[in-house]
Amino acid sequence: MDKLKLGIIGFGTVGTGVYKTLQNVKEVEVVKIAVKNINKPRQVDLPTSMLTDNPYEIINNPSIDVVVELIGGVNPAKEYIETAIKNGKHIVTANKELLAKFGEELFNLAEEYNRVILYEAAIAGGIPIIMPIKTILAGNKITKIQAILNGTTNYILTKMDSDGASYEDVLKEAQDLGYAETDPTGDVEGFDAAYKITTLSTIAFKTRIKLENVYREGITKVRKEDMAKANELGYKIKLIASATIDENNNADVRVHPMLVSKNSMLAHIDYVTNAVAISGHPIGNIVLSGPGAGEFPTASSVVGDILAIQAEFGKTDYMLPMMRCHHHSKANPVKIEDTFNKYYISITAPNAIGVIAMIGTICANKNISLSSILQKGVSEDNTADITVITERCREKLIREVVAELKDCTVNSIIRVAEGG
Repeated sequence: MDKLKLGIIGFGTVGTGVYKTLQNVKEVEVVKIAVKNINKPRQVDLPTSMLTDNPYEIINNPSIDVVVELIGGVNPAKEYIETAIKNGKHIVTANKELLAKFGEELFNLAEEYNRVILYEAAIAGGIPIIMPIKTILAGNKITKIQAILNGTTNYILTKMDSDGASYEDVLKEAQDLGYAETDPTGDVEGFDAAYKITTLSTIAFKTRIKLENVYREGITKVRKEDMAKANELGYKIKLIASATIDENNNADVRVHPMLVSKNSMLAHIDYVTNAVAISGHPIGNIVLSGPGAGEFPTASSVVGDILAIQAEFGKTDYMLPMMRCHHHSKANPVKIEDTFNKYYISITAPNAIGVIAMIGTICANKNISLSSILQKGVSEDNTADITVITERCREKLIREVVAELKDCTVNSIIRVAEGG
């Protein structure tokens, strides 16, 4: 049987891992690899003839069956993939940003040309999630996802928690260790997780979620004081990518820090590990956890997609039907101000008689019940540190409460995960 012939565009950490892994796969042959700098020293020995600095030598090569895109970003990756599909090539990609922004367009193009786009590595690194949802879990009505999808932010929050350190100090350490980029914005402001939950919820809910309707909030405002208080109250703080959908196709999809009960599994997903918790019928609740990034974990997902194509290549006129995009309806987005949550609120208030009663009254006037309200000590400037945990209420009302706390400083507002 002829080998499946590949071209790889991008040969960084993941591309190198893919190449190394494929050395043990006799059914697949890497024909060409596109790189920025042919003369750059590499971890693997490659014949010079295999390298090119022109991706179109891969995209336009009639002997190549599959293009593996590993450069990330929208441009020029989108143009490369579109041209490759039109040239009759199947696609394997790890490009979460491109799929979140232009997935619908690309999947429609692939269907038009009867080609497949596989993207297991674009969601949770080495954790298998897309293929299980499309196959083993296909008979389920999935209604809720809560996930930790970014290793950098999870590392930072874990270190803040374990070391009692500030966000700024841990970020610098993470950058020194290579866990965070020199410009960490994509991770710490929640963009990376937002891209991933957009595609993941689209697949799980079988209706399209638009990136512009995904609420996003990063971890830059989380304080070490919040970490300490969360622990006292029985929680951990995690950056959670959350998605729920109801029977009327109303989808609440967002990324933001959350207080997660120590009794939940997500509270114990630490450092660069990722996890995805799924709720549906008839499966109930399941959690998949593992390495969310890195050379070989991500390569594992990329190579798995390659081998899924190889197993059917040349044997059917319509390859991998279950892995294709068949849904074209769009979910009704739920705005963040219309969501219902429990809230942790950290307040610095004047140390005066009636302050706690005032806070309680403002909340009561909005029909917001308080689960707890605690004051710990008085500072030298005669202010009190007050922590409030609310019962479940509408976000819009919490914003109105904060606006009315005129003589107080609201240090933090963090939503509390359901069930804790």
